[in-house]
Amino acid sequence: MGNTHENASGDETPPVRFDTKIAVLLRDDLETWQRLNVTAFLVSGLGTAAPEVIGEPYEDADATAYLPMLRQPVLVFEGTKETLTGAHTKALSRSLKVAVFTSDLFGTGNDRDNRAAVRAVGRDSLDLVGLAVYGPRNAVDKVLKGSRMHP
Repeated sequence: MGNTHENASGDETPPVRFDTKIAVLLRDDLETWQRLNVTAFLVSGLGTAAPEVIGEPYEDADATAYLPMLRQPVLVFEGTKETLTGAHTKALSRSLKVAVFTSDLFGTGNDRDNRAAVRAVGRDSLDLVGLAVYGPRNAVDKVLKGSRMHP
């Protein structure tokens, strides 16, 4: 089919290309449950800061309504603690939209305490275990340099 694909109605349409990228970078020493938890928390903030990333609501053939989701794929990467620190610095210097998850958040149980835990530590001292980045594709690619796709 080349550069086209078949959509749900059977029509051939050109693939959708985005000039932006949503990426999550996880520290490579996390347990599986932590990776899933961190990823879910990180992407949850994107729609509030960048409403354009949210697609239209879903509906099945029986007209049951479902919530909208992100309109484009979320790519998940992993790297060392140093890779996350470097990516964080680069993302902020490029004024990209960034969400952070620090190791301290594993010990809290609510949003208020999560925010207080992050607020208590300076930007350069955050013990990052994950971050989400959204912005122009090429800028996000530069931020992720040195990381690898999550297996």
